[in-house]
Amino acid sequence: MTLLKDELILEPGQGIKHYWRDLWSYRELFFFLAWRDVAVRYKQTAIGITWAIIRPVLVMIIFTVIFGGLAQLPSDGVPYPILVYSAMLPWQLFANALSESSNSLVSNAQMISKVYFPRLAIPFSSVVVSFVDFAIAFSILIVLMIWYQYMPGWPVLLLPFFIILACSAALGAGLWMASLNVKYRDFRYIVPFIVQFGLYISPVGFSSSVVPEQWRLLYSLNPMVGVIDGFRWAILGNTTIYWPGFMLSMGLVVLLLVSGLWYFRKTERTFADVI
Repeated sequence: MTLLKDELILEPGQGIKHYWRDLWSYRELFFFLAWRDVAVRYKQTAIGITWAIIRPVLVMIIFTVIFGGLAQLPSDGVPYPILVYSAMLPWQLFANALSESSNSLVSNAQMISKVYFPRLAIPFSSVVVSFVDFAIAFSILIVLMIWYQYMPGWPVLLLPFFIILACSAALGAGLWMASLNVKYRDFRYIVPFIVQFGLYISPVGFSSSVVPEQWRLLYSLNPMVGVIDGFRWAILGNTTIYWPGFMLSMGLVVLLLVSGLWYFRKTERTFADVI
């Protein structure tokens, strides 16, 4: 930040090394933004954080009735509610984080236009808020597994990896959408459509095993397919992973995150002017 002829000029950190040093220096702001959003999210609601549980549970019930009851789709030997809920958790984490991060810059427009700080702190904090909802909703999965007397095996130790993968996918897509939303406000309408459409083309209400073998690789072009299949494998153990599709999905997640960071940094210096 420099002062030139009575004009306040906001300048982003120069250079990658300097920028990441700035991001670490502003870590307290990062935690403040996350805590503020967590506190505000359910403020003045009658049931508070219970909403973080109600939404995935209702979707689980609907999908269990439709896909497990009416359509009689296979559940790979797993109780259908657990099959659905174990996929609903990473999907809800991705969907919430994408929705929140895509609107995060516009929601904090006054802060962005008045003071310099690494703008990455804003979408990063949105992902943290969504992770809090994920952690609360995860308790229902534990209850379901106790109810159905279904114990996870050793793959559950890899669960943190798949959680990080889901957060990375959400952050990568969120950085693209947040950057584009600053200039083109149409994206505030596009993101809900992506989330709604993505729910039905991702293996949330059904197992990926129902997809014909010849279409599995093409189906895995949806990055969340690999994330959800991996999450299910870690929780349920006896489900199989289609490894070519999983590696493709994982590669796309990495590409999405790297390209999202690149585009965000490329357009970041214009946020204060455009927003």
